[in-house]
Amino acid sequence: MAFFVPSHGRPDRNPTSNVIGMTTSAAVPTGSEGAIATGDTVTDRLVEANTRYAEAFTDPGMDASPVLHVAVVACMDARLDLHKALGLQLGDCHTIRNAGGVVTDDVIRSLTISQRKLGTRSVVLIHHTGCGLESLTEEFRTELEMEVGQRPAWAVESFRDVDQDVRQSIQRVRTSPFLLHTDDVRGFVFDVRTGLLREVDPA
Repeated sequence: MAFFVPSHGRPDRNPTSNVIGMTTSAAVPTGSEGAIATGDTVTDRLVEANTRYAEAFTDPGMDASPVLHVAVVACMDARLDLHKALGLQLGDCHTIRNAGGVVTDDVIRSLTISQRKLGTRSVVLIHHTGCGLESLTEEFRTELEMEVGQRPAWAVESFRDVDQDVRQSIQRVRTSPFLLHTDDVRGFVFDVRTGLLREVDPA
């Protein structure tokens, strides 16, 4: 389904609606010859890009509280450009990302701070098609233990049914005793081929 969200421009403009869609290219410009210069690293390139960014930067004069009072929890997949996908601008929302976009204790920590200290009220959860966690199992922790001699304390949070995992994430948010606002929690699956979100029925 297409998901519509409000966007805002200058304060004197009326809100408009934007359909969720995004590009799924993770390509990064690499210069005239399409390659990083000898001796450079990706981090060097990012720092150089920041220098150019800072030259034209002006302080937007906003505080840390999101304008739309919403927090978005999503997968770290490089194909998800959340701001473009949701029609968001700088300062509109909090974005919390991890492998799979699953709701873990650390996500609850971030959401709790987001709600209690920075005024967010709505939570949007976004998984996606073709997620790498669908091909992993908890056996990954055993493999790491065999390699490094220590078993990770964290769970892989792998899954086979993306819709069911979205439902589980919704339930984890709704039942957390630390969150003030759990009435507006919705979950979606982003299709990496079409750029559209499909809402998951939490029932």
